[in-house]
Amino acid sequence: MQGECPAETPRKCLMLYFGEMYARKLHAEMAIGNERRPVPLEWLDSFCMRSFTGSVDFDDTLPTAEGRLEAGLRVDPGRLAAAMSEWFTKRGKGNGQLVVVELRETD
Repeated sequence: MQGECPAETPRKCLMLYFGEMYARKLHAEMAIGNERRPVPLEWLDSFCMRSFTGSVDFDDTLPTAEGRLEAGLRVDPGRLAAAMSEWFTKRGKGNGQLVVVELRETD
């Protein structure tokens, strides 16, 4: 966010400018058939909303950009990738093909 911070809420604004929420930064890439690309932000956002997944295991996730998300230390990236793959495939995101999500930690 850009702009000035109101004097009555400096701590809140510091959090907005800090830029880091969770301990892990993850790169999310997907493969559908022979095509590989970053997972769209819209897909990450939908998956990470608990009302859609129903799983408390992934509450500590925050999509930040296309192919990027942050996660807490209790989130198992392998399990998260498998759950995303299954969820995207079930919802037809691969147009009838299997969606395979790979996550890797970044700096």
